[in-house]
Amino acid sequence: MTSPQQQTATTVDGAALLDEVERFHRRFNVFPLDAAYVAVVLWDAHAHLLDCFDSTPRLAFLSPEPGSGKSRALEIVETLVPQPMAAVNASPAALFRAVSGAEGRPTILFDEIDTVFGPKAGDNEELRGFLNAGHRRGQLTYRCVGDGGNQSVQGFPSYCGVAVAGLGSLPDTILTRSVIIRMRRRARNEHVEPFRHRLHAAEGHVLRDRLAKWAESVRPMVEGVFPLMPEEVTDRPADVWEPLIAIADAAGGQWPERARAACVELVNAAKVDDKGSIGIRLLTDLRDHVLSGIDRLPTVAVLERLHSLDEAPWADMGGRPMDARGLAKMLREYMTSDNRPIAARNIKASGSVMKGYYSADLADAWQRYCPPPPESPLLPLPPLPSRSEP
Repeated sequence: MTSPQQQTATTVDGAALLDEVERFHRRFNVFPLDAAYVAVVLWDAHAHLLDCFDSTPRLAFLSPEPGSGKSRALEIVETLVPQPMAAVNASPAALFRAVSGAEGRPTILFDEIDTVFGPKAGDNEELRGFLNAGHRRGQLTYRCVGDGGNQSVQGFPSYCGVAVAGLGSLPDTILTRSVIIRMRRRARNEHVEPFRHRLHAAEGHVLRDRLAKWAESVRPMVEGVFPLMPEEVTDRPADVWEPLIAIADAAGGQWPERARAACVELVNAAKVDDKGSIGIRLLTDLRDHVLSGIDRLPTVAVLERLHSLDEAPWADMGGRPMDARGLAKMLREYMTSDNRPIAARNIKASGSVMKGYYSADLADAWQRYCPPPPESPLLPLPPLPSRSEP
């Protein structure tokens, strides 16, 4: 028997409503991919149903240069989500109290996030901790409150929707919890309607109120539901996308199919754009550019090849190129297949012995940590003849 809530849900065409929200975004935003419109629309809708999900993805509009439409994207999102809170200069303490306040949970919109986490920013571990903890429902952020010696530990709820915009990148712990939209400047043939807040915010608010009503009607359809995910999307990316795909399934129409296609496209794009931590970047560059087709290489040659990579950080690590000690320190954090820390070993060449690295020692780490290798039309170099180690 159909419940009253489900009957109400069927009277609202969720797919048509999401189509309208997408058209509203397209009037003012130029995103790099159609998949980005799908993701952002679903994120707008999911902000009205946070308590139905185990986690909430962060939405990150990032670009390498100013003038790429990031702030405008955040402005449009602001008109569509519940209780938006602009947090450019907000302190972590203010955010803790806003999320746990009696006025209701805000949707935090953080423009110019590069001023918080960029290379010239100071120590913002407290804010990063808040953003990380708030990804998961039920998480508390604990702080000491009180004066002087009269203090007590208090847990602040931190679960809330967060969208950010900024130059460059974000800390890895936030990136992995985010739907990432890589913005770029509009081409001459790409046109948008000028956004006038006094005129157009009211249009967005009408859509926001309709989203809120529709969200309440489909709450029984999404609460506690684990949607079928694309087979290739697992682990943290699946956690990020589950709420958005659940919303798409509730809307129906073409949205379930579009959501899954967008999920795969944006997750794969994130893998290409970001090689993960600096350690994974090192492992990946060693596999793809330094030891590709070679079974061993002296340390001096490894460093020379790393330093020659144009878009890699190895030639300037804090003002100095990576040296043998720095290379050894980073690699010993990873293990060989027989559970030994990766380390330089003796290599015999031309009657002499020097220290270097073996592909076999790195193979297990490459398989566990690195993204799939890029396809190449070139055949790999034949391995050197094996020689016994003294």
